[in-house]
Amino acid sequence: QVQLVESGGGLVQPGGSLRLSCEASETISSRYTVGWYRQDPGKQRELVACIRKLGFTTYADSVKGRFTISRDNAKNTVYLQMNSLKPEDTAVYYCGAQLSGSCYSAPTYWGQGTQVTVSS
Repeated sequence: QVQLVESGGGLVQPGGSLRLSCEASETISSRYTVGWYRQDPGKQRELVACIRKLGFTTYADSVKGRFTISRDNAKNTVYLQMNSLKPEDTAVYYCGAQLSGSCYSAPTYWGQGTQVTVSS
């Protein structure tokens, strides 16, 4: 059972930056695909960014050029650097992991989520 713990959320003004962290309870870098997802109340959870086992990345069109996903294998941690934040980026952000190599497979493991609020 892989446990994922997100951190780094908070309140930020439009145009600001945040870095989210997803720390895993075991080594996932060489075996798992890890994605960052977000969900607004009343809406479906959507994929924001994903990093596959070999390091290939995928981004939602709405965040391309602003968000960067990366991983630190030594720390069993996946990061989401979010720049030029907009009010519409406000959501609960979750990380999810699965053994499948596809970013579009449903994650097997989820973190508890971290709130990101972009507001002046």
